Amino acid sequence: MGAYLEFWSEHAEKFLDPLAEHLQIVGVTLLISVALAAVVSVALLRHPRAKGVVLQLLSAVYAIPSLALFAVLIPVTGLGESTAVLVLVAYNQYLLVRNIVTGIDGVDPSVVEAARGMGMSDARILREVQVPLALPLIMAGLRLAVISTIGIATIAATINAGGLGTVLFDGLRTLNSYKIVGGTLECALLAIVANAALRLLESAVTRRVVR
Repeated sequence: MGAYLEFWSEHAEKFLDPLAEHLQIVGVTLLISVALAAVVSVALLRHPRAKGVVLQLLSAVYAIPSLALFAVLIPVTGLGESTAVLVLVAYNQYLLVRNIVTGIDGVDPSVVEAARGMGMSDARILREVQVPLALPLIMAGLRLAVISTIGIATIAATINAGGLGTVLFDGLRTLNSYKIVGGTLECALLAIVANAALRLLESAVTRRVVR
């Protein structure tokens, strides 16, 4: 173990730079994913007949292996981070839209009717009543999306998108166990920390809604 720690300390930049790239990919992906999912979800709530079809379509996209989806987009968008972000955003839509729509649909209709009886508009009911009550389920979807993005972003190194996958694949190519173990630990720790932080946030949101 001492040899691994010595190697990692001497070559810290080889692990920190890919980590920064990975965080950038994940951050950009999540910002776009959440914004797009919010728009799609509102559209589905206004047109409930399309809900089943759209969710099935998003589910089908989510089932496609990431390498296959990368291969489909490369001729159009080329190699690099932009293609990786597009694929990751596509994957996240199923997780986010499903939970947003399910959470809002699960709000007690009597609560919605009471708010409407108080003269609240549909937009205000959505913003001040339905979304707050659906937050626990929405946060659960966000947590799944974050963990999924961290994992799949690793594979994006195969299309020159950078990130922690570069450390792993370079280690596999050169049979360098220091890079393989280091890259694996970075990925695992990032996912664990993100999951723990979002679980705490999810619990806090749930307690607030229950109150």
